[in-house]
Amino acid sequence: MIKEDVKIGEGTKIFHPDLVNLYGCEIGENCKIGTFVEIQKGSLVGKNCKISSHAFICKGVNIGNNCFIGHGVMFINDNHPRTINPDGSLETEADWSNRFVKTNIMDNVSIGSNATILGGITIGENSIIGAGAVVTEDIPSNVIVVGNPAKILKRR
Repeated sequence: MIKEDVKIGEGTKIFHPDLVNLYGCEIGENCKIGTFVEIQKGSLVGKNCKISSHAFICKGVNIGNNCFIGHGVMFINDNHPRTINPDGSLETEADWSNRFVKTNIMDNVSIGSNATILGGITIGENSIIGAGAVVTEDIPSNVIVVGNPAKILKRR
């Protein structure tokens, strides 16, 4: 489902539009969006990006230009999620707004399949995040990181 409030740049291709969930987001020019991708409101995808199938881009994630997001990559915007309030009522978006954090992916970043990016992280330009990595802190520019938690393997 692609909601009417989604801004999609010229030349962007969405594979199987009936099998994605896009709402309140902005996608730049010449991007490719795979099947079963969700991009939530308040997220931005730059130009010339590839978002592979099954990726989840939550509210508050900003992805720069020329980025690759692998299959099944997960972004998080609440590092301490809960289901209920102290009174036992179910949390609403307003209840967790004070825990909400934004994530910034700079230009020319590649994130391998099944990586998890915790909230509040900045990944520097030209960096590579290895498949399955769990990114728990900011990543500088021009590095390759791997593992859980992600650590620098090599400087580029």
